[in-house]
Amino acid sequence: MKLPSLNIQILLSAIFGVAIGLYFHALSGGNPATEPYVVQSGLYVSGLVGTLFIDLLKMILIPLVFCSISVGIANLRQHQQIHRVWITTLAFFLFTMAIAITLGMMASLYFKPGSGLQIHMFSNAMQTFATTQLSPTDFISQFLHGLFVNPFKALSEGNVLAVVIFALFLGIALVMGGERYKNILSMLQEAQEITMRIVGWIMVIAPLGIMALLIKLVATQDAAMIGTLAKFMAVVIGTTLLHGVVILPLLLYLIVGKSPLWFWRGAREALATAFATSSSNATLPVTMRCATQNLNVKPEIAGFVVPLGATVNMDGTALYEAAAALFIANLVGIELDFTQQLIVFFIAMIAAIGAPGIPSAGMVTMVLVLQSVGLPAEAIAILLPIDRLLDTLRTTVNVQGDMVGSLVVQKLTLKELT
Repeated sequence: MKLPSLNIQILLSAIFGVAIGLYFHALSGGNPATEPYVVQSGLYVSGLVGTLFIDLLKMILIPLVFCSISVGIANLRQHQQIHRVWITTLAFFLFTMAIAITLGMMASLYFKPGSGLQIHMFSNAMQTFATTQLSPTDFISQFLHGLFVNPFKALSEGNVLAVVIFALFLGIALVMGGERYKNILSMLQEAQEITMRIVGWIMVIAPLGIMALLIKLVATQDAAMIGTLAKFMAVVIGTTLLHGVVILPLLLYLIVGKSPLWFWRGAREALATAFATSSSNATLPVTMRCATQNLNVKPEIAGFVVPLGATVNMDGTALYEAAAALFIANLVGIELDFTQQLIVFFIAMIAAIGAPGIPSAGMVTMVLVLQSVGLPAEAIAILLPIDRLLDTLRTTVNVQGDMVGSLVVQKLTLKELT
């Protein structure tokens, strides 16, 4: 019997994962201390399978990023396109992040989530939460310092952004060296092909991995806290969906001339993986596969735009951080003036660019956004119970933006899709 396509398998596994997770949640009443044996066993197995899937993706991540960026830059230099690709990529990423932040802030200012709550409701969580204080200047200094590190250290520690930077230098050096380094370039091209083949093997267990991750996510949610913060969640989810379902597809249609349905058919493996893993970096091998094989993005374009986007293009994260800052301001009874709102806008963009592509990365840089306008950093504890759930959606939009960006950059720089 012929199995359904991988897309159908992933769709069905996501549905089953949510359904089983809801069943486990109902059995345990959302309280881990009272979980029956069947729930404990199910969550244990789900944790093993989900962790295995993510670990396999992380295993291939660094070799894929290193080879794709190096080879992509080398090929772009040969076509004299690197300057246009650089400028177009960064301009598109900044433009879409600006739109996302504006949406989040406008919705928060209109609906005012948090205005009906009292901050003392969350006093216990705030008292037990410790934050690391960083000023904007310290954050930028630390971020820039992390770009240029020992490449072997970056490769061994999985520092994706540092690997991207070194691979950029290597790619340019390979082209400037010309025929002298052709053997090294050929070796990197073959290594890239091998890594993509391994990605194909990993995708065989993707349906099981995604189902396992969704079972654990849904089964362990705190229903009471979700109800308390429902208005804020509705604002974030609504604006994130507006950006992902309307804004990005509209830009794709206007610039590339491709329909949203065509895009979603080609991108759904990556989108489902992003939703389940909440990690742009872990999803990167699948994103590369979808961009090159399903969306027909040239390997040299995808090899540059997608890995860079996974580290700096964070539409969903930027939207969330800006909306969360206004939510906490409402919660503590502080009304931010226009200048403070502008500060939130720009700091949210900087923080999103510096956020690592890992689950709940936005919480790492949220302190910076809050401190920029004098809001209590400890208030991050209020968002922790719902952050993992919201992270699934914003990561999906982050990954969607990377793939849309690769199509837009290809259209504007190479003038045609293959």
